[in-house]
Amino acid sequence: MTGTSSTRDRIVSAAAKLFYAEGIRAVSVDAVAAAAGVTKRTLYYHFDSKDDLIAAYLDGRDQPNLKLFQKWFAETEGDVAAKIEGIFRNLARAARHPKWKGCGFLRTSAELASMPGHPAIRVGAAHKKRFEAWLQQVFEAERVEQPLMLARQVLLLLDGSFAVVLLHRDPTYMEAAGAAAALLVKSALAGR
Repeated sequence: MTGTSSTRDRIVSAAAKLFYAEGIRAVSVDAVAAAAGVTKRTLYYHFDSKDDLIAAYLDGRDQPNLKLFQKWFAETEGDVAAKIEGIFRNLARAARHPKWKGCGFLRTSAELASMPGHPAIRVGAAHKKRFEAWLQQVFEAERVEQPLMLARQVLLLLDGSFAVVLLHRDPTYMEAAGAAAALLVKSALAGR
């Protein structure tokens, strides 16, 4: 790893911890620079703006989050409905951790709701589309009718459960959403 990329990675890592813990608006560029052990000038050498840093933070979460969902799906025993429910069950387990703050993509989009063209909104939207596309492929492999519609329904249950669990701090809502997702998938599987 070169000095340039390790400095950039260190900045993104510091930003990720702070943004996830405190929210993007609450964290200043100065705080990120201090946490990364760099000057503000060095931070701006690597990122044109705080907006670019926020987008890099989310971009860094994209593939790890998708791979984690895929891992949970693969490790859950049973048919595809059980595997989908396994994703929700694992999320509920994660939500029980005291440092859990929900979906970084959704929280960031809520903070930037008045800025639809923000680079972080584009990164978040692309992440959700990749998750949807992966689910669609899973359902196409199972030969269900309307695999895209089913993928969107599961995604809506997932994102809705993120929101409600943040409000109530009760991960059983995520488990309830998982049970609903499993019923949708079972119904689609029965209709093949």
